[in-house]
Amino acid sequence: MLQRFHDIPDVFSLNCPTRMVLDRLADKWAMLLLRRLMDGPTRFNQLHRDIQGISHKVLSQTLKKLERDGLISRQAFATVPVTVEYRATPLGETLSGTVAQISLWAETNITEILQAQDAYDTRAETL
Repeated sequence: MLQRFHDIPDVFSLNCPTRMVLDRLADKWAMLLLRRLMDGPTRFNQLHRDIQGISHKVLSQTLKKLERDGLISRQAFATVPVTVEYRATPLGETLSGTVAQISLWAETNITEILQAQDAYDTRAETL
């Protein structure tokens, strides 16, 4: 059953459905898949090869969630065996700049983050 949200979205409100969106986008696998699919349509096994460390099960689950949210689409081709291709939808493409910026920020700042973690851990050990 489709529930309509009639109030003004407020992410700080307990029952705001935007929290579900934030939860999905905070998932590392979802972010990596969205980032990868910004490069164009990709088959399941290619995604599995490209995103190191993701299991087939988690890849499948995450793709289904992103498809349900309307961020990606799935197309099956009548081949033997069936070929399945995923691509970002127009809605998913609206995230391309944001996903790319977050990825770049993480890559640019990882050294500083690791140094901060080491400093924190050193302080915590002396307490």
